Amino acid sequence: MTVHGLFSSKSAAAARASAIPRIAIVGRGFSGMMTAIALMKIVRTPFHLQLFDPNSSVSGGQALSTTRASTILNTRVRDLSVSKGDADDFNDWLCSNAEFRAAVPAAIPGFRQIFVPKDIFSDYVYQRFSEAFSARRDISVQVCPEPVVAIRRMHSGRFLLESGSPTNPLFDIVVLATGYGLPKAEDRAEDPSPVRAQRLVARPHTVLLGSGIRVVDQLLQLRDTGYGGQVTILSRNGFLPQRHTPNSADPVFPADAMPGNLSDILRFIRKACREAEAEGRSWQSVMNGLRKHARSLWRSLPAREKQQFNRHLRAIYDSHRNRLPEAIHARLQGELASGNTVLRRGVVGRQGLGGLFFRPAGSGADEIVHAERVLDCRCRGPQLTSPMIASLLDEGLALPDELSLGLAVDQYGRPCLDDGSVVEDLFAVGPLGLGSLPDIDLVPEIVSQAYAVAEHAAERVYPCSRAI
Repeated sequence: MTVHGLFSSKSAAAARASAIPRIAIVGRGFSGMMTAIALMKIVRTPFHLQLFDPNSSVSGGQALSTTRASTILNTRVRDLSVSKGDADDFNDWLCSNAEFRAAVPAAIPGFRQIFVPKDIFSDYVYQRFSEAFSARRDISVQVCPEPVVAIRRMHSGRFLLESGSPTNPLFDIVVLATGYGLPKAEDRAEDPSPVRAQRLVARPHTVLLGSGIRVVDQLLQLRDTGYGGQVTILSRNGFLPQRHTPNSADPVFPADAMPGNLSDILRFIRKACREAEAEGRSWQSVMNGLRKHARSLWRSLPAREKQQFNRHLRAIYDSHRNRLPEAIHARLQGELASGNTVLRRGVVGRQGLGGLFFRPAGSGADEIVHAERVLDCRCRGPQLTSPMIASLLDEGLALPDELSLGLAVDQYGRPCLDDGSVVEDLFAVGPLGLGSLPDIDLVPEIVSQAYAVAEHAAERVYPCSRAI
C-alpha cells in the first residue's frame, strides 16, 4: 500500500497548512515513523507534517504465512512497544491477531518473552502510525519522494530543506531520522556485487562481509531459500552475536561505584559477569543492567579512552548487547560446526577481476578470495560527506561527535556545538547520534527518544500544549 493513497483522504485538511507550524521528518524507517507516531500523540494542536524519503511507499510487511524465520528480530516482544506508558501494546496487538495466535499457540496467553519476524513488527508499527493519523483530523501529512540535499537556517529562524521539489517550503522543526546516514545503493546488503571469477570456483561460494545481526540474517535467508553452497564470513574482528537466555534476563548490576578509567571498568564488568554466573544468574543480565549506566559512563570517559574503546572493544560490546534468540544462535553454531560456513578474521580490500582481496589477521600478505557474489552486511557509519549532512556542518548547524560515528547530540537529539550550546528545533533521532548516546540504535531507546523529541517539540511550537 502506498502512503500516497493513505494520505490523499486528508488532502483537504492541508488548506490551513500555511497558517500552522510545519514539521519535517527526513527518513521513513523505524526512527522516522516512530517520531511521527509520537508527534501525532503528543502535540495536541494542529500542525503540518512532511515526510521526506526517496522510497515512495511504506511496506506493510509480508503475509504471516510467507514470513521467513530467518528474519527474526533480536529483541523480545516485551521491549518493542511503540506506545508510551504501555509496555504490553505490541503483545496485545499480537494477541488480537488470530492468524498469529494460531501460528504460535504455545505462547498463549501472551507473547512477551518471544521473538518475532521483522515484518510482523513492521505491520504493527505501520498500523499504529495509521491509527494515530486517522485519529487526528486537525493535522495534514505530506510525503516528498525527493531526497533532501541541503538544510539551511533562514534569518526568520525557520529551516529551508532543499530537495528536487520545485518548491522548497520552510519548516519550524526538522527531525533527521536517516538511521546510520545516507548509504549509497552499492552499500546495501541486498544488492549483491558479483565477482568475475565464477569459473575459478569449484563449488558455489558466497562471501558475507561483517559479523553482526545482518550477517546472520543474510546467511540464514540464503539457507532458507535453498542455497547449498559454501559461505565465508569475512570480519575485521570476528565477533559474532552472542545468544539470549531461554527466558528474559532481568537487569542486574553491582551497587559498587564504577571505576574511572576504561581498563578498570572492563575488569569491573567481567567480575560482575562472573559473580552473576556463580549466583545462578547470567552474564546477559549484567549486560542488560550495564545499559542503564551506559550514557553516564560514556560521558565520563575522556576522548582518548572513547577512541580506545571504539578501536578495541566496540565489536565485543556489540556482540554481547545485540544478541540472537537461542534457536537462531543454535543454527548459526551448526553452520560453523558443519564447515559449510566459515568465519575468517582479517581486513577486506578491494574487489578485482580475479576476486576479493583479503588480508588474514596476523598475515602480512593479501590473498584473493574467489566467489560468485559478495554481500556487504556491514553497518556503515553516517556519510558525513553526503550533501545533506555536509550542509549542516557547513552552516554551523551540527558537528561530528568525538569519534565521527555521527553527529554530536544531547539526550533529545539536538546538535551540540563547540560553545556548549545546542541547535533548537533540529533533532537527530536514532543511530545518527550513536557516538553521543550509547544504544540509541535499539528499539526501546529510539521509542523513548522519539517521545522526548515530541514533548520538546510541543513546548517549542506550542508552549501551552500538553499531551492528553
